[in-house]
Amino acid sequence: MSDVSDGLKRFISGYAAKSPDNKFHIPFQRKDLALDLVKVHDDRFSNLGGDKYFACVDMKGADGKMYDIDFFMLVKPGKLTVTETSVHKINGKPLYNWKEENGVWKKVRVS
Repeated sequence: MSDVSDGLKRFISGYAAKSPDNKFHIPFQRKDLALDLVKVHDDRFSNLGGDKYFACVDMKGADGKMYDIDFFMLVKPGKLTVTETSVHKINGKPLYNWKEENGVWKKVRVS
């Protein structure tokens, strides 16, 4: 898992280095979030099977807010591809939760 963590950190820093402001950018609610990496939660890495992985990352926005970003990745020898990113929490407040159904984790609405 440390290889996946290192690969994700390299992906985020490499992506940020290519942007004019050295931030990691993702779209959210028709806006562009400019983010700085704070922490990759190595304790929350999950192997989803079939070379698919999940990671939770804390990032600080240029707007001063803290964002919990969920990253889904496909990992092959020597190559990490991010297949999906989503904003999970803003300042600790979840926008969705995770629920396991028949061995498969799914996003569910916050009640």
